[in-house]
Amino acid sequence: MIQLNQVSLRRGGRVLFQKASMQIHPGWKVGLTGVNGAGKSSLFAALLGSLTPDEGTLSRPQGWTVAHMAQEVKALDLPAIDFVLSGDEEYWNIQQQLEQPEQMDNDRLAHLHGRFDEIHGYTAPAKAAQLMAGLGFMEHQNNLPVSSFSGGWRMRLNLARTLMSRSELLLLDEPTNHLDLDAILWLEDWLKAYSGTLVLISHDRDFLDAITDHILHIENGELTLYTGNYSTFETTRSERLAQHQQAYEKQQETRAHLQKYIDRFKAKATKARQAQSRIKQLERMQLLAPAHVDTPFTFSFREPTKMSSPLLTLEQVSIGYANKVIASKINLQITPTSRIGLLGMNGAGKSTLIKSLVGELALLSGARKASELLNIGYFAQHQMDALDDNASPMLQLARIADPKISEATLRSFLGSFGFSGERMDTPCESFSGGERARLALALIVWQRPNVLILDEPTNHLDLDMRHALTMALQDYEGAVVLVSHERQLIASVCDDLLLVHAGQCTEFEGDLQDYANWLRQARADMIKQGSTESSNPSPVAEKTSPSKIDKEAQRKLAAQRREQTRPLRKNIEKCEAKIEKIQPRLSEIENLLADTALYEASRKDDLLQLMNEQNDLKAALAEAEEHMLELMMELEELESSFE
Repeated sequence: MIQLNQVSLRRGGRVLFQKASMQIHPGWKVGLTGVNGAGKSSLFAALLGSLTPDEGTLSRPQGWTVAHMAQEVKALDLPAIDFVLSGDEEYWNIQQQLEQPEQMDNDRLAHLHGRFDEIHGYTAPAKAAQLMAGLGFMEHQNNLPVSSFSGGWRMRLNLARTLMSRSELLLLDEPTNHLDLDAILWLEDWLKAYSGTLVLISHDRDFLDAITDHILHIENGELTLYTGNYSTFETTRSERLAQHQQAYEKQQETRAHLQKYIDRFKAKATKARQAQSRIKQLERMQLLAPAHVDTPFTFSFREPTKMSSPLLTLEQVSIGYANKVIASKINLQITPTSRIGLLGMNGAGKSTLIKSLVGELALLSGARKASELLNIGYFAQHQMDALDDNASPMLQLARIADPKISEATLRSFLGSFGFSGERMDTPCESFSGGERARLALALIVWQRPNVLILDEPTNHLDLDMRHALTMALQDYEGAVVLVSHERQLIASVCDDLLLVHAGQCTEFEGDLQDYANWLRQARADMIKQGSTESSNPSPVAEKTSPSKIDKEAQRKLAAQRREQTRPLRKNIEKCEAKIEKIQPRLSEIENLLADTALYEASRKDDLLQLMNEQNDLKAALAEAEEHMLELMMELEELESSFE
C-alpha cells in the first residue's frame, strides 16, 4: 500500500499541506482534487519519487511498476504504434534484444523467448492497436511517425503509451483534456477494469464519479481522504464545513466572552487571579480557522441586443475540405430557443460543421442563410491562440467596449471571470491555459451574442468555472450549439441532440446514456465488420447474413424504444437541472442565516426576506424532486413493458 506518515510538502517557501497521514490500499481508484496551485502536481511528484517530502515519510511497495503520463511528447520519428509499445518497458527491452539474436548465446535467447511469452509479448502489438483505436486513432495512422501528429494527438499517443504499461500504480493528470466524448467513454471503461491502484487528477466530475471510489482533497494546507466518488465527496465536505463553521462561531463567542472578562478585571487586584486564569484558558484554546470555501466564479451572459427567428439556416448543405465531402444533405435551422448538442465519433465532422456554421469554412454545396441580426459568439481553441499576448485582459476588453463604459465596470466584469487586480493588467503571454480560456470566454460574453457556438469550451477550466459556465448557459436567452466532452454540461444546457455520423447529421433519438451505449455498439460493429471483411470479402454474403439482419432489427427496435422513452428522459433531465439550480442558492441562504448579525433588530427585513426565499425554494425543490420521482417511476414501468 501507499503510506503517508506526517508528510509535509513546501514549494517556493509556501506550505502546500502538512502533517498528512493516511493509507491508500492496492486497487483503490483515488481522485486528487483541489484548487490550482494547491499541490496536486507536487503530490504526484512525491508519489513518483522525484520529490522528497520536507517532513515525514511517503512509502510505496518497492516492486511496484509506476506508470505516469508526461505532459509533453517530443516530435519523434518513431512509428506511433512503436511509441505506444515502448510504454511496456520490459516488452520493449526484450523485443530490442530479440531483434539481434546473433549477439546472444542459446541459453540467453531461450530465456528471453520464455519471458516474452510470459508477459504476452506476442499479443502486445494487438493490445497497442486496441488502445490507439479506443483513443480515436484510425488503423492507417498506426505506422505514421509521432512527429506527424499535432500536439493534442501526441498527448493521446502519450496516454496510450501510459496505459500500455503493466503497472501496479497509475498516475494520470488531466487525461481527458485532449479527448472527445467517445474517447472519454472508452477510457472510463478501461480505467474501471484496471486492476492496479489509480490516482487521478481531473476537472471532469462525471469522469471522476464514474471511476473513483475515494477522493483525496487538498485544501487550506490539509490533505483529507474521503470515501466515495466525487458527488459523495461534495456532500460529505459540505456537511463537514457546516459543522466546522458552527464550531468556529461557538469558539469565537467563548473567546470574546473570556477576553471581555480579562479586559474588565485584570486591573483589579481582587479579580487578578481569576483574570489570569481566563488568560491561560484563552491561550490553551486551539484556534479554529473559519470554514473556507473558495468563492466560485459567477457570471451571466448579457442579454442579446437584437433577436430574430430564424437566426441561421443550413439548406441541403455538404461540408468538407477541398472537394472531400465529410457530411451531406444537412438541413439545420437555429432559432433563439435552439439548444443543440452535437454528438459524433472522432473525425465524423462535428468541428467541420461548427466551422461551416460560423462561416469560417466554405460550403461545398447548399445554402447558408444568416439573419441580418445574427451575432455569433464563437469559442474554439484557436480563439484562445488568437488572444493578443502583448495586451492585458483590461486592454483587450477596453478595445471592444464602448468608451463610455467606466473602468470600474470593466474590472468588475473581469473579476467575475476570476481575474484579480494584478492579473487584469498583466500581458497574456504568461497566462496559463485556464486563464486564456477564461479571458476568451469573457470577451465573447461581453459582445452580447444571440447565438453561442461553443467547441469544447471547458478544456483548461477547473470545476468551479465549469459549474459557473453551466449555470450561465442555463440562463442565457439566445441560441446554443455545443460540442463538449462534459456530459453534465450537455445534459444541463441542451434540449436537442444531433448526431454527426456516416456522412449525415440527424437528430439523435435518446439521451446521453443511450449515446454511450450507441458508441460502444458502434465500436463493436466496426471491429466485427473489419474482421468479417478480412475473412469474407464477399459483399453479397455480408448483405444476406442472418446475424446482420438480426442486428439491424434490434437496432430499429432499440430506436423505437428510445423514441418512446425520450419525452420522459428529457423531462427528468429538466427536473435534475432545476434541482441543481435550486440547491446552490439554498446552501447560500443557509450560510447567510448562520450569520448572527442577521438576527439584530436593524436587519429584521433582511432576515424575513431570506427566510421567505428559503421557504419558497424548499417548496420548489420538494415539488421538483417529487415530480422527478414520478417521472422515473413512469419511465421504469415503460421500460419494463419492453421486456
